[in-house]
Amino acid sequence: MMHKRYLLCLIVISLIFVTGCWKGRELNELAIAVALGIDKVGNQYKVSVQVVEPTEVAGKKGGDKTPVTTYQITANTIFEAIRKMTTVNPRKIYPSHLRIVVLGESLAKEGIGQALDLLSRDEEIRTDFFIVVSKHTTAENTLKVLTKLETIPAVSLFSTLQTSEQQWAPTTTVTLDELITTLVSEGRDPVLTGLVVLGDEQIGQEKRNMEKVLTPTTLQYSGLAVFKKDKLIGWLNETESKAYNYISDEIKSTVGFVACPQGGKITFEVIRSKTKVKGSVKNGQPQIDIEVRIEINIGEVQCSIDLLETKNIAEVERLANSKVEGFIDATVKKVQKKYKVDIFGFGDVIHRSNPKDWRKLKKNWDHTFETMPVNVKVNHKIRHLGTVSNSFLEDMKKEE
Repeated sequence: MMHKRYLLCLIVISLIFVTGCWKGRELNELAIAVALGIDKVGNQYKVSVQVVEPTEVAGKKGGDKTPVTTYQITANTIFEAIRKMTTVNPRKIYPSHLRIVVLGESLAKEGIGQALDLLSRDEEIRTDFFIVVSKHTTAENTLKVLTKLETIPAVSLFSTLQTSEQQWAPTTTVTLDELITTLVSEGRDPVLTGLVVLGDEQIGQEKRNMEKVLTPTTLQYSGLAVFKKDKLIGWLNETESKAYNYISDEIKSTVGFVACPQGGKITFEVIRSKTKVKGSVKNGQPQIDIEVRIEINIGEVQCSIDLLETKNIAEVERLANSKVEGFIDATVKKVQKKYKVDIFGFGDVIHRSNPKDWRKLKKNWDHTFETMPVNVKVNHKIRHLGTVSNSFLEDMKKEE
């Protein structure tokens, strides 16, 4: 984790000391791009590139310059825009160290296929960067915001998304290869994590945004963008996004809570989660069965409950089962009725389990998906109660 985080900084620092050529080009003649934003403006594309300022990254803190510079240009095609960038930037854009690509919401609604075609063809671009969609703003605006902790905003965005996926769950990391594979596959439509700007966008572009104790403007990942083929058609909220990751078996860790029988809440940490999705076809009608097994630790108790009682442990597990089953089922139904696209890959499940039936079903899969029965079963098991069995709130109750 650490070596990934500092890899880019080490590369940039090396630019100052290396004077020879690399692949026939002088390193000090290149502009190291770490983030790329693509917006649609009318019939043209506005491309924004976040480039590292080597002296600011390698030098002492407190310099007069910002650690990155964002260049932007508008042209008829994305490739033209990148080349046209040389009219405002004295160095050729070098994209091999991209960490994040932000696709503007307006572009996503029209279709991201052309943008992905360019990224997949460029031999200088590696495919290990993450792709996200700007939500209620432009890709340009997201790349102008300066961040704390990580001096390079693109590295901050990459690390934040990676950590959020592992620890919180309503977000998901998608690389270029993964996105293209989903787009060309049968029986699944893609999703991408949304990126919003919180606060004053103008202040976010200034260095004082990094110098405040309470940062005035921040970038936050929020919800999942739902696509029909390569076009954005809507969004999932935080709970629905978590449900998507449960179904996709992508939950590494997260936190949830249930209401105590007599008021208050019990918060738990998911330490392990395993989802099995099975497909079957009876009389030409497909059906999906989802089974989720979740192991949890009790993290916080805000009510009076005796957790040493076996029946109370069973009740907490039952409440957790009911809650997770509820929001997974509600999410599936919303996607079926409102968006009518199979983002869960149920078609792929049917394809693998019943290949002969799939040949007939795939021709009209979106329509079939709308009304297909989906059964959800969740089973929680509490493994640990923490360093104490009962909360001191239980002892307080006994003293009354």
